[in-house]
Amino acid sequence: MFKENNKHLQTSMLESTYWMNPGIRKKLEKSWASVFYEHVFCKIDEKPFAVLYSDTGRPGFPVNISLSLEFIKHMKNYSDDELIDAYYFNYLVNYAVGIRTLGELNLAEKTLYNFRSRIYQHLVKYPDQEDLIFGQFISLTRSFAQEAGISMNEQRMDTTMFMSNIKKAGRLVLAYDVLEKAVKAIPEVNRPQELAKVLEEGFKTDTLYRSKPSENDSRLEKLLAMCLESQNVLEGIPQMHDCDELRILRRFLSEQAYIEAGTGHLKAKENKDIATNSLQSVYDEDATYRKKGTKGQSGYVLEISETCAKDNPFQLITDYKVDKNNKSDVEIIQNRLPKICSNTGCTDLYVDGGFHSEDVVRLGNENHVDIHFTNLNGTEPHKKLPITAYKIDETTNVITKCPKGVTPQHASVKNGQTVAHFPLEACSNCELRDQCHNKLQKRDSVVRINLKSVETARQRERVKSAKKENTSKRAAIEGTNSALKRGHGLEKLLVRGKNRCTAVAGYKVIAQNIRRFTKFMLGGYRKAYPKPQCSGILVPICG
Repeated sequence: MFKENNKHLQTSMLESTYWMNPGIRKKLEKSWASVFYEHVFCKIDEKPFAVLYSDTGRPGFPVNISLSLEFIKHMKNYSDDELIDAYYFNYLVNYAVGIRTLGELNLAEKTLYNFRSRIYQHLVKYPDQEDLIFGQFISLTRSFAQEAGISMNEQRMDTTMFMSNIKKAGRLVLAYDVLEKAVKAIPEVNRPQELAKVLEEGFKTDTLYRSKPSENDSRLEKLLAMCLESQNVLEGIPQMHDCDELRILRRFLSEQAYIEAGTGHLKAKENKDIATNSLQSVYDEDATYRKKGTKGQSGYVLEISETCAKDNPFQLITDYKVDKNNKSDVEIIQNRLPKICSNTGCTDLYVDGGFHSEDVVRLGNENHVDIHFTNLNGTEPHKKLPITAYKIDETTNVITKCPKGVTPQHASVKNGQTVAHFPLEACSNCELRDQCHNKLQKRDSVVRINLKSVETARQRERVKSAKKENTSKRAAIEGTNSALKRGHGLEKLLVRGKNRCTAVAGYKVIAQNIRRFTKFMLGGYRKAYPKPQCSGILVPICG
């Protein structure tokens, strides 16, 4: 049963702070716990979490304490055992979550797991509703920004890949995992002797590790054939028709193999024919594969946005989203940009070239956001004169002059192109004729340029002119990614599945904001004094 926790607002004569030495109490009031209590714990809105509980029964463990403990766990990089010990015996942790007397409220390990399970089940059951953790993230971020005077107008965005709790495995190991799981699901009385060997000691070692690399293809096809046999057995058992093992088998075989025409034999697909959204782990069906640059990885992608105004005393993460890692940066920004604008009022967004597309630029205009790119994908054409060498009206896109300053006889825009007709004699004798976009005709010379190319050329010029500033404002987000991954465990999470990864990533992002805000409130992020300028006067040193 859900019940709001307001007990922390009531004082008691048994509070430990009443018996503390004044100097110790003063240190407590200037610690991270005091900042956390006032600006995090007291700001948590418990009401949205009422949907996780029934309307009857005893009141559950307080939501604001459960949520705060999750934040503290990721702030301090605690394990669950360390978190529980800190809750019982660390007064700073107790003070942070509104408890003033050690041992006042019992916390069982199962209580933590039940709360996480409720969050996860809600994500599964209501995928289209607002994530409860994200709702708290937005609320706290706005509160931090208001308290610290953080401007959210200028922001930067990036994506980073991470793994769930799965192993890096090739097709052979994946085939074995799928097969083993399926064979275990087959009741012993229905399990053929050939498939029973899969569970015998030594089968895995002999199949995966004691064969020559040249035999990989034959071993893979052997495992695929056994997977097909397991599928047939499970399909022949009525009570197994809806089991997860059979569903995974069917998916795996459809993605990894095909029936050879003529022979009817099951054959393994070529690596290049395996889709990026194919099964990566029998234990995490949501994970996908992506190769970004030279790095390939199975798992997920995290998008984050953060403030980047130079006058901000520190920067806050303003948005996050976990998705399958085979989703492109363009798709991600198209999905997130309207939400970022709605939640934070962003007016300028700095991104790298991977986010560029005409649709993204158009979406930015529709949401009144100037999107600044540090570069653009693709190569700039070199065989012809740059399109920006022509004078093209910004409003009408009509060509008004050629690179040599010649005015066209007539010009217009039609069929998605800007078209200009020039005098034949002017173009035939022009020194730039071989580099120009013109085409000589019987009566005149015509230039036709696609309007998309015109806009891309203009975008390239804007990127070049502001590249230094754009790169400077965007670059620091790489440090945020690094802090989350290498400093606080995002590189490989200890959970599996997109929904669980979404919840844990949310805790880590919130914890990162809390760390930054707490540092600010405790006097951090002071501006450095300007370095003294050398006057050129040599001052003698006294011996």
